[in-house]
Amino acid sequence: QVQLVESGGGLVQAGGSLRLSCAASGRTFSNYHMGWFRQPPGKEREFVATISSSGIFTDYTYSVKGRFTISRDNAKNTVYLQMNSLKPEDTAVYYCAAGDSARTPGAYSYWGQGTQVTISS
Repeated sequence: QVQLVESGGGLVQAGGSLRLSCAASGRTFSNYHMGWFRQPPGKEREFVATISSSGIFTDYTYSVKGRFTISRDNAKNTVYLQMNSLKPEDTAVYYCAAGDSARTPGAYSYWGQGTQVTISS
């Protein structure tokens, strides 16, 4: 089992920045690829970014490329999502997940409880 706890969400104005953190406990964190997903109000959960277990490989959905950066610190069992130049359409509940490096939610076995990110225009 892997337990994941997100933090860092909040309310910011458009153009601002936030850094989300996801702290993992349980099984060896460095064995897992990690992903960030989000669920906008009234919509399906969607892929945001993923990072390989080593941290070498990353992938992003097109709408966040150049604005968001996923990273991890295996010594701290933590994955991060740095979000810059935020837009109102980034408003969503953000979830971290542990599993395979993929864009589909089904590839991930463990999920956090989510953290709300709200961007005002």
